[in-house]
Amino acid sequence: MVKLNKIYTRTGDDGTTGLVRGPRRSKADLRVECFGTVDEANSFIGMARLHTGSMPKLDRLLARVQNDLFDLGSDLATPGADPAGAAPSLRITAQQTEWLEQQIDNYNEGLAPLTSFVLPGGTPLAVALHLGRTVTRRAERLVVELIAAEPDVNNAVLVYLNRLSDLLFVMARVANANGETDVLWTPGKFGHDQGQSRG
Repeated sequence: MVKLNKIYTRTGDDGTTGLVRGPRRSKADLRVECFGTVDEANSFIGMARLHTGSMPKLDRLLARVQNDLFDLGSDLATPGADPAGAAPSLRITAQQTEWLEQQIDNYNEGLAPLTSFVLPGGTPLAVALHLGRTVTRRAERLVVELIAAEPDVNNAVLVYLNRLSDLLFVMARVANANGETDVLWTPGKFGHDQGQSRG
């Protein structure tokens, strides 16, 4: 277990931060931006869990996702290969992504068929999950950029984030009465109204 006895260390006052190994990096570094954005997505998932009181199974699912995202953040904060003889670094695995896929398949079966793109709306839980989804997508885009710059990044991180955003989309639909109360996009609905304001 990690033991944190002191919250502030002053070591980051120069605008740098320490990774699990390697030299300190700027807080504006792309790798730091990646795991910072993962942390942001995790926070939105935590906010979503404030609204899962009547859905304990979904709450347990999201609790596991939050833990996995900390694993993923640790993975991103550990650049390079493990030194010879060192204990293996914590890495996201294919099994964690496979678990996401199982949840997606399980919950998607009970959803109303989609007839249009879904707008982020509906219940407070659905909205929070959509926020988590969009931040997860941003993290995914940043990881794509990081892989191009630092090819030693664990590709399983990218796959996990891609699948997680899909799961959060499905969960948002579950939160909207299994899709029955989704807010659907109607292309051009307001822009083409004859009675639209001309102010």
